[in-house]
Amino acid sequence: MKKDMIEIRWHGRGGQGAKTACLLLADAAFSSGKHVQGFPEYGPERMGAPITAYNRISDAACTIHSNIYKPDFVAVVDESLLSSVHVTDGLNPEGAIIINSPKKAEELRPLLRGYQGEVRTIDARKISERYLGGYFPNTPMLAAVVAVSGVLDPDQFTADMEASFKHKFATKPQVIEGNMKCLRHTMEEITKARTSAAGKEA
Repeated sequence: MKKDMIEIRWHGRGGQGAKTACLLLADAAFSSGKHVQGFPEYGPERMGAPITAYNRISDAACTIHSNIYKPDFVAVVDESLLSSVHVTDGLNPEGAIIINSPKKAEELRPLLRGYQGEVRTIDARKISERYLGGYFPNTPMLAAVVAVSGVLDPDQFTADMEASFKHKFATKPQVIEGNMKCLRHTMEEITKARTSAAGKEA
């Protein structure tokens, strides 16, 4: 998808890091020279409550300042939201939805209210527990969004994120290493899945 501006909507629950992932994506896009917006939709801020966050990423200055109603991409950090939130509302059929789930995409498609676009799943729990020793889905989901959307150059993105992690976790090299492995593993997994799917369609 080639557009002047890409709009991304995040769905998660309080405490899962959807807001953090949204802001990290904005920082990474800004570092690569893009014009960016990254903001949450404020509601009940209690742990576990559904939350929504938004990114706009463009080559030119953006004068729109509203929530995103027709996103190009949607990231769902908590699979359980599929049954209670209309996550595909307004979603561009030429875009994609990325869902944190160990299930295959076709298993979840019946929950997507007729959405016919690309569906990608990533097991963020498995990946984060492997590399970070706990359930931190925001890092793998961030990488998955970048890999699926193509909104940033993958190499530039990983370099910018490594610089960001080194700044934030200067005294915790193991955290830096774990997060970088999370990012790279997720992006490789998404790339392999899409290449395999393209091969089957050819």
